[in-house]
Amino acid sequence: MRIMTIPCDGIGPEIMSATLDVLAVANKRFSLGISFHEEEAGFSSLKKHGTTLRDAVLESARTEFDGVILGTQSHMDYPSVAEGGRNVSAGFRIGLDLYANVRPARSRDYIPNKAPGMDLVIMREATEGFYPDRNMYNGVGEMMPDPDMALSVRKITRHASTRICKEAFKLAMQRGKKVAAIHKANSFLMTDGLFLECFREVAKDFPEVETEELIVDAYAALLVRKPEIYDVVVATNFYGDILSDLASELSGSLGLAGSINANAETGLCCAQAQHGSAPDIAGKNVANPTSMILSASMMLSWLGEQRGTQNLMDAGSAISNAVDTVLDKPENRTRDLGGKVNTDAFGALVAQALQD
Repeated sequence: MRIMTIPCDGIGPEIMSATLDVLAVANKRFSLGISFHEEEAGFSSLKKHGTTLRDAVLESARTEFDGVILGTQSHMDYPSVAEGGRNVSAGFRIGLDLYANVRPARSRDYIPNKAPGMDLVIMREATEGFYPDRNMYNGVGEMMPDPDMALSVRKITRHASTRICKEAFKLAMQRGKKVAAIHKANSFLMTDGLFLECFREVAKDFPEVETEELIVDAYAALLVRKPEIYDVVVATNFYGDILSDLASELSGSLGLAGSINANAETGLCCAQAQHGSAPDIAGKNVANPTSMILSASMMLSWLGEQRGTQNLMDAGSAISNAVDTVLDKPENRTRDLGGKVNTDAFGALVAQALQD
């Protein structure tokens, strides 16, 4: 099995290195037979190739690899698209049609949090919605008719809405058999209305699953008030982006939440930390690599489930358990969690816990 690794920007190379230390142990312990191959994207690619993301990298990921581990990117600091500043994350999601952005948020009793009992997964559609760089065949979905007016186009399709809802219901069948659809159909009558129509249609195929439809602003409040009652949450791109960050912070930190982007039809999967590139601490060996490590474990579990490969699923679970074992001790935590452990040392601790 071949995995492409792309360190990218900011703290990306550091948390990637810690993650690969963990994966090296998992690879040996579970006889996974994984080979890792590094590629460039982000600023290093811009300097060398004139673009932050080459089409050749996407094509290679699509045709030659089983999975991708994508590091953090400094999108806001990139030059314009015309000058080579391509959004790397969006490039992978659109270029590989990775429509399902799977974002779990789980509170841990031993880490301070604002959402006791939270254990949910947000299934976020990742290929359309309000994002202007992924909703037009040609050009982008934002425009300025004059200097004092800016317009943006939102795209919601039956195809994309149906397939993300199917993935949400399939996941719910493995968990608590509950799915909540997040919308604003009282205002976006057609776009969110179409999303809800697809949700209700898919629900007919899963009669065992309890469903709920919640307006996005009301759900944001409920997520704070009683987070423990939710299981699987499905949303369009923009809502899912915001709500998943909120859920992760409530559960302890964005730095503790894994994330994958996947396509069940093609079998492609990309692991990607939920947080940003934190350029202010880049190169200092103090970043928390937990999110990247958990994202890689999610990728292994997802690939195992898709292929019916038990050792991949076992490896994914074991890495997640090893992270919990390490975090359970305050002296093992990184600075953002009140500890003093460096990035590389944390990776070594998780690798050791996985080996024991």
